[in-house]
Amino acid sequence: MLKFFSGIYDGNVSIRSVFLKQPSTIKDVAKLAQCGVATVSRVLNNTGPASAETRERVLDAVETLQFEFSEVGRSLQSNTTRTIGCVIPSLANPVYADAVQGVQETFHKAGYQTLLVCTNYDTEVETQAIRTLMAKQVDGFVLTVSDALSSQGLRSIQNREIPHCLLFNRAPADAQSWAVDDYSAALKVVDEFVSMGHVHLGFLALKFKTSDRARQRYKGFIEGCFTNKLERPALLEIAEDTENLDVLLTNFLRENPSITGIFASNDILALATIRSLRTLQLQVPKDISVVGFDGIRVGEMVEPSLATIATEPRMLGQGAAQTVLSFINDLPLPEQPDLTLSFSFRNGGSLAPHVAENLGDDDVTAFPT
Repeated sequence: MLKFFSGIYDGNVSIRSVFLKQPSTIKDVAKLAQCGVATVSRVLNNTGPASAETRERVLDAVETLQFEFSEVGRSLQSNTTRTIGCVIPSLANPVYADAVQGVQETFHKAGYQTLLVCTNYDTEVETQAIRTLMAKQVDGFVLTVSDALSSQGLRSIQNREIPHCLLFNRAPADAQSWAVDDYSAALKVVDEFVSMGHVHLGFLALKFKTSDRARQRYKGFIEGCFTNKLERPALLEIAEDTENLDVLLTNFLRENPSITGIFASNDILALATIRSLRTLQLQVPKDISVVGFDGIRVGEMVEPSLATIATEPRMLGQGAAQTVLSFINDLPLPEQPDLTLSFSFRNGGSLAPHVAENLGDDDVTAFPT
């Protein structure tokens, strides 16, 4: 028996609802908690003031009476569903799983449920998923889209003025986002390669049409090579579900035999690249160095450990969720961290100095104009 109601039920509470297993009502809760129905509603909806003592009495009464507060009834009262749509491209990549954890934690504390949809980097699935969640009348969205500038689903959300915040995508002028400075992070990767003596580089990425993040990273990588007077990095685009990476990588290296450093657009792709290089009898980092992006924990557990751009996905998810809550409750938006502090370079065993043999002036090709 709960501590507050360890005594005997009196006549003010429906004895039938307690002992005959009839459904309790909000009035039963109010009587047992010795407060008004409006107070019970405020406590259960988390929409108004109530003292700690009153809140404890109400929650004790709810548990004692096994009262189930109807989400439908709550929706009718407040004109909300207390649900949030969360759209991400993949759960196979731990960076999104960590971000979703931050999203769910934040909304749960505020009394919201999160409806999660994974699009598998498919733009059509993305559009349909957003439409479905809109039909369910979610109160807001946290989402990572294929391309923030062209996403049909995002445009629909904006047209209906549904509270939303982008996650990982850099936001257009009329939107909010919690993201990483992909461009600057890629510049940092080039600097790390150059400091290790690498001058012939390659970039492996998910198909650009499915990831504006990969495009920004490639753009920064190109600019970094230009700034350091290196040749344009070779590019290999692949689909997330590619099963023949060994073949693609073999052809890529055959066409670009001078490459000594590869930057992969995410850590999962970087780890897959290291595995494929071993299959091809190439040693990392002796023959080719590899750098990833995201900073997933498993990258620190493999041998060699993965050099990568480390990010804070859980924090980004929390920030995006708090932004949506601020929109819903008409509160000031949370302060975002400086974009220049949104990432850091994490050294790893997959990046090592390149010792050039008979390096001459012809080994560094001028960046094409």
